[in-house]
Amino acid sequence: MQSRVARNLALWFGLFCLLLFAGACAKKVAAPSQVPAPPAPPAAQPTVTLNASATFAKPGETVRLTWSSTNATDLNLAPGIGKVAPEGSTPVKPTESTTYTITATGPGGTAEATVRVTVSAPAVAPAAPEPVQSIDELFRSHVFDAYFDTDKSDIRADAREALSKTAEFLRSYPQVKVILEGHCDERGSTEYNIGLGERRALASKNFLVSLGVGADRIETVSFGKERPFCTEHDESCWQQNRRGHFVKSQ
Repeated sequence: MQSRVARNLALWFGLFCLLLFAGACAKKVAAPSQVPAPPAPPAAQPTVTLNASATFAKPGETVRLTWSSTNATDLNLAPGIGKVAPEGSTPVKPTESTTYTITATGPGGTAEATVRVTVSAPAVAPAAPEPVQSIDELFRSHVFDAYFDTDKSDIRADAREALSKTAEFLRSYPQVKVILEGHCDERGSTEYNIGLGERRALASKNFLVSLGVGADRIETVSFGKERPFCTEHDESCWQQNRRGHFVKSQ
């Protein structure tokens, strides 16, 4: 009886040990945790510089641009040059003030540099002074005769305009004195035309005086029909002879 109990105890003990061993074997060993790899460092930011051999130049004068860069895979130089090497120089000939810009691009971004070349305006040659006209030349271009109708000494519209321009010149040059000649066409007697020429000269003088020209600067004389400007025998020619004519007094 005792041996039987001993056998049962031994059997239960063996079974207990077997179960205990099996439970220990069933436990899994946890795998060691993995350490993450460190992140890759960021790409370096590009840098670039740009310089000019001169920042002031004359139109078309050669200026040399020089540049250098780091961490750049693409460089563009504007205006008008385009892609360039990471380091170098090039001549330019600006005709007007220009700002040059170089752009450097790389994995780390973009960078720019600029330089301005100021082009001076071309020197303007001074205008040649206008030739100074003599008083005689001015007299010929600014003094106008007064024309009259047949047998008349009235100042008509075109004569008013001519005499007004003459008065303006005489007021501008007070040192100038004039002789105002009265002339007629060939028709009529000598005596009649002398009188008519005198009336024409006086009418012209009085008009000038009314415009501010001193009477003592104007001498009148009548030549009647004795000194014609035109010798044809028609109205066109006679009209040229019916005038108050100005001569600069010496």
